[in-house]
Amino acid sequence: MNIYTGNLNYKISEDELKSVFEEFGEVISVKIIIDKYSGKSKGFAFVEMKNDEDGKKAIEELNGKDVGGRVMKVNEAREKK
Repeated sequence: MNIYTGNLNYKISEDELKSVFEEFGEVISVKIIIDKYSGKSKGFAFVEMKNDEDGKKAIEELNGKDVGGRVMKVNEAREKK
């Protein structure tokens, strides 16, 4: 399951974000989106989890949770049109 995670602290690392999601199941990948001009985080990421049930649980538990001083927005990623 691919999960969109927004409103992230700009200083959070992919490893830190992975550990937040690993509480709910196996994480396949974490990709923080970086601005190509500044090289800084855009404040959102995509987290891929192996199991859909674990992904749904992570979305339920983490949406609205304060991580690093910012309230995360977490939902299922939509395909780019």
